Formats: sequence, C-alpha cells, structure tokens
Amino acid sequence: MKGVVLAGGPGKRLGTLTRITNKHLLPVYDRPMIHYPLQTLVDAGISQILIVTGGSNAGDFLRLLGNGEEFGLKHLNYTYQRGEGGIAEALGLAEHFAGGEPLVVVLGDNLVEKSIRPSVERFAASGRGAKLLLKEVEDPQRFGVAELVGDRIVGIEEKPARPKSHFVVTGIYMFDHQVFEIIKTLKPSARGELEISDVNNAYIRRGLMTYEILDGWWTDAGLPETLYRAAALVRERALRGETLTPYTLHLTPVLR
Repeated sequence: MKGVVLAGGPGKRLGTLTRITNKHLLPVYDRPMIHYPLQTLVDAGISQILIVTGGSNAGDFLRLLGNGEEFGLKHLNYTYQRGEGGIAEALGLAEHFAGGEPLVVVLGDNLVEKSIRPSVERFAASGRGAKLLLKEVEDPQRFGVAELVGDRIVGIEEKPARPKSHFVVTGIYMFDHQVFEIIKTLKPSARGELEISDVNNAYIRRGLMTYEILDGWWTDAGLPETLYRAAALVRERALRGETLTPYTLHLTPVLR
C-alpha cells in the first residue's frame, strides 16, 4: 500500500496565523503539524508516501522534510494542487503515484494518539473497496456524520444541522483503485469543491464501504481552539514519555 498526506488547504479558518505560511507548517507543541500525519503513515508500515501541497509555500515542505530521512524513509514524493478544489480534487492528483495500488489517505491537520496499523492491515487483507475510521464526538455537526445501521454504514452527511449520529468521519481514509474513477465522475458542490463525502457515499452505494472506530484520541487542528487542543494532547503524551521521535523509529514495510 501507499500513503498520501493532503496538505494543500490554505487554513483560512486560522485567520492571521496562516497569512504568511501554510497551515500544515504551523507548530503543534514541539514540531510542525505536517510531521504528525506523516508519522501516522510511517507507523502504519507505509514507506511510499506522497504529500499534496499548494499555495505559495509549497517549497517550504521540501526544505522542511526533504526526502523523509528523519522518518526512516528513502524518498518522499510531492505534488501541487492549484487553487482550492477540495479534498477529492487533491486526492485525484495522486492517481499516477498510486499506480493501481490501494491508498491510505490522511488529512494534513489530523493527529491521532495510537497507531492505525491494525486497521490498515485489515483493509489490505480485504483487497478491495474502502474503509473509514470513525470517532464519536460531542459536536458532530462540524464534520461528515456517519449514519449507521447495525454494523453497516449507510450514508455520510456533511455538516448536518441535525446529525443522525455522533460518529464522524476522521481525516483518515483507505481506498482501492476505484477511487480515481469515482473522483472523475464528481461535480463541484455548492462550495465549488469536489467533496470527499461524495466519494465515500459512492463506495457506500456500491456496497464496498466498511468502517472501524478509531482507538485513542483524535483531533483536527484547523481551528484556533482545535490547534490549541492538539498541542495540549501532544504535550500530555510527551509528559507520559510517549512522544514519538521520527528518527529513532525503525520502519518495517508491510502491505504490498
């Protein structure tokens, strides 16, 4: 399997913090935000990773991350998203990189407490379709909300005023090669973007979507309050002696 970090969004909801830099280069406690989703993929055993960035600070990612040696990687791939066409549009730029292999996609402002490797391995064993990692939250109306019936996910509603559950779609997705075919059929939403919820609902209609509940804490860092929360959660982990240091990890590639 291969991994993709989507880090092209300008971060307008963070106000003046992102006036002169990309959101994903902001600090979260003791390291840049982009380090966390990249580490999530490395911990899952993924060694081939693409970073999708955009805006006027794309070169800063290359200067910061290089080829990923700090993370035990031999090489990092980069591509550029022009404009603000949405998450699905950004993912569509990964088609050539994927080369027909399944992908684990992580939004660049998402942080998790625990490794997602077990979930990734189960998805790889299934061989097809898509998988979402869900989390129960108190404010589901901020997210894509999953409608669950028994052990099935039957639909995703984006930022609903009256959520059908408290389980939301985290910024971690797993897709087989069909994702690029689906993206090519999408029409822009009212926001003028290609929506990732439309991709997920297409898999649901085909009967090819599964889900798991994410273990441990999860947060995005796209608002001032969630950026603060992310730093506090990482600090708590550091105080427990659980801080991950990229250059001390030994990468074990899996999931071909």
